[in-house]
Amino acid sequence: MTTRDQIGQLFMVGFLGTSVTPDLAAFIKEYKPGGVILFSRNLESVEQMVELTNDLQACSPHSPLLISIDQEGGRVSRLPKGFTIFPPCDLLGRCNSTELAYAAAATIAKELKSVGVNMNMAPVLDVNSNPANPVIGDRAFGTTPGVVCELGLATAAGLQDNKVVACGKHFPGHGDTSVDSHKELPVVEATRERLEAIEFPPFRRAVAQGVASLMTAHVLYQALDNELPATLSPAIITNFLRQELQYDGVVLTDDLEMHAIIDHYGVEDAAVRAVLAGCDVLLICKDRDREIAAFKAIEQAVSAGTISPERLNLSVARITRLKDKFVAPYKPVTISDAKLIAGCRSHQTLLRTIEQVRDRLPKVATL
Repeated sequence: MTTRDQIGQLFMVGFLGTSVTPDLAAFIKEYKPGGVILFSRNLESVEQMVELTNDLQACSPHSPLLISIDQEGGRVSRLPKGFTIFPPCDLLGRCNSTELAYAAAATIAKELKSVGVNMNMAPVLDVNSNPANPVIGDRAFGTTPGVVCELGLATAAGLQDNKVVACGKHFPGHGDTSVDSHKELPVVEATRERLEAIEFPPFRRAVAQGVASLMTAHVLYQALDNELPATLSPAIITNFLRQELQYDGVVLTDDLEMHAIIDHYGVEDAAVRAVLAGCDVLLICKDRDREIAAFKAIEQAVSAGTISPERLNLSVARITRLKDKFVAPYKPVTISDAKLIAGCRSHQTLLRTIEQVRDRLPKVATL
């Protein structure tokens, strides 16, 4: 693998459209990203997803792509009609059943695998500790670390036992924020003691249990680093996550196009800083020009010695290990198999079981 090929492995990119156009194919073949991320804008049906993922993989014969999606359930669901869509995580949290959480995740994994998706940006390991939080809310399993630990780990296991990469997010915890990092940079003023008590336990447990990947938060934690958000912070990613928690899985950034990052750093500077902080995969979800600009920024940083060959090799080794475990060798998916699995009767029965448990729960008071 050339240095340029190695740099490509650090990127997970989004794109517009519902098919592999000649332009997209040429981009993948030139820059050789390690993965792609799919959104609702890319997805139309079970049949179309099978064709799309097979065509994407055909553009990357040198290394199978990580093909990811945000399929948490509830309002963060990207899959089109024809799949089994589960309620939000807080409902599973209120059911307080690791068995149901595991079964739901296993079902999601089977349906994703059937259409060629091998990575799910879940579980959410944030504790919904701030009622004013505009971005987490019902995406979290609950308001206490205990329930988030138990159901988060069950979800990760349900995914990974069925050969889908789990990605715990948003390290080290997005639950105590009062602004949305898609729009601006949140600042958490909590003490280290409070963070240790509330926000960190689910991530500590996930690391101990072998979650395959983690996604960083674009959040400034004053008690950990009073200058840089977690995504760009060596103190948080290298010192805390890598050294203190001894995590050697794959670390992804959240989308570098979010305003918490680009309003303060720009995508090129942020990409280099994220790698230097200890991140392995740079997520850029939409803009082709930004994806290319970030690639060239990393290429220049490697050429200049700012990012050392050893640092690059470390991330590529982690990514390769992840692919070897969950993706390689890539085998094309088929429409006939996918239609037997996606939205099948047993999966719908599980969904109805969860809905019946929900209907028996006491009503939650709303303001």
